[in-house]
Amino acid sequence: MAYDEFLADRARQLLTEKSVSFTEKRMMGGLCFMVDDKMCFGMHIDKNTNTSLLMARIGQDNYEEALKKEHCSEMNFTGRAMKGYVFVSEEGIDLDEDLTYWIERCLEFNPIAQSSKKKKKK
Repeated sequence: MAYDEFLADRARQLLTEKSVSFTEKRMMGGLCFMVDDKMCFGMHIDKNTNTSLLMARIGQDNYEEALKKEHCSEMNFTGRAMKGYVFVSEEGIDLDEDLTYWIERCLEFNPIAQSSKKKKKK
């Protein structure tokens, strides 16, 4: 799995300080943080630039405004943007207050986020 372990540690510390119950799941080529059994945010290494990216699930209502921020771009794995999700480059999460800002946006959206359908075991 390709993700920045230091960034993951910073995220864990932030969630712990905020008393947020979370689990971690390796998926989408990186590491996702799950809150209330829903993907809240994640991280992975961009294969083209070899740099860290935060995958922020912020919701469609916040999507267009977020894209106006420096170091923020569409989350796009397949050639099609995933509305409600953005990538934040490592320059946009280098400072603790910047990482806090993005994780707080994800936590604000999480209560209204749709949970993915669980696959039934056969």
